[in-house]
Amino acid sequence: MKTSTERILTTHVGSIPRPDSVRSLLRARLSGQPIDEGELAARATEAVADVVRRQGEVGLDVVSDGEMSKTSFLGYTDARLTGFVSTTVSTDPSAALTGAGGAWARRVDSRREWRAFREYYTEYLPREMPLATPPTVCEGPIAYKGQALLQNDLTTFKAALHGVPVAEAFVPAIAPAMVGRGQNRYYKTEEEYVVAIAEALRTEYRAIVDAGFILQLDCPDLAMSYALYPGIGIADYRKIIALNVEALNQSIKDLPADRMRMHVCWGSTLGPHHGDVPLKDIVDIILKAKPQAVSFPGANPRHGHEWKVWQDVKLPDGKAIIPGVIDSTSNFVEHPELVADRIVQYAKVVGRENVIPGADCGFGTFAGRVQVDTKIVWMKLASLSEGARLATRQLW
Repeated sequence: MKTSTERILTTHVGSIPRPDSVRSLLRARLSGQPIDEGELAARATEAVADVVRRQGEVGLDVVSDGEMSKTSFLGYTDARLTGFVSTTVSTDPSAALTGAGGAWARRVDSRREWRAFREYYTEYLPREMPLATPPTVCEGPIAYKGQALLQNDLTTFKAALHGVPVAEAFVPAIAPAMVGRGQNRYYKTEEEYVVAIAEALRTEYRAIVDAGFILQLDCPDLAMSYALYPGIGIADYRKIIALNVEALNQSIKDLPADRMRMHVCWGSTLGPHHGDVPLKDIVDIILKAKPQAVSFPGANPRHGHEWKVWQDVKLPDGKAIIPGVIDSTSNFVEHPELVADRIVQYAKVVGRENVIPGADCGFGTFAGRVQVDTKIVWMKLASLSEGARLATRQLW
């Protein structure tokens, strides 16, 4: 994985708003309507080519395919894993947090913020969240069946990269702990269940790395899931996420650390986030994960101060950080000088070579949810690139 050895490199978290041509078909599929899969594949291919080209044009160095073909960063596994079956179709917007991760929807009413600000979320979510995939439960052996879908994504991405002046490319994939938790009706123990999920996803992880891409493990469970355990103490929560990190490391044990990065966040939803677990309380566990670099929010008002955590936490040798320096939920376009200031703050603490600035989270984590206008997304990414150039002049 390339790092900022000669200048500040830039990246983002992965998802970018899909064009209407793709979004409309994905939403139709989610609502149970029949669609022309060939048409969807063709439109997704066009969208990937466009999004890769535009990332190069705004000056990003480490790019993705925008996750154009996925219904969400989470729910895409519904079509790639055996053993899970759909229950009833949900009309509850909160169930958009599901997919194979049905437990997230079942327990969403217990989230601290959702209980405290139910009126806000009741009004906000129906407008902003896409239709949900039906909740799923595990009723059979889990195995990976998504080889053809994955290969199509990788082939399309490679073709789109041809001739585009970028330094590197990454592909996001969901972490084992985010899939199907609490929905086991087949395996005798929770441990067997978790191991089965990790083993199945190992196929996807290996294929991404073997194709020459950087693998990004999406691990919002390490921070966001704190909101799903009302009243839990930090000590008990740390035990839960420590087990999640063990499962993650088991699933990637045969892959080189320097071909992987991971993303941790408190959720991409625009809201108060007043109950988020502090980074300082979990950062040591996060750093035990094998991937070389860790991406985390650092621009939004709730977590912008946490760059100071790295004054007290020594970054392990060989590790790098991908701090968010632009907010993925706000339509403000950060000034390049503010972006540069944030980058320099991190660089002075952990070393310039260990900083690859990015965004707080994905801009299109769910197909159909629009929090930041697409034109503004590209303005923000351009500001990120310009801010990195300004920071480079200061740091070199």
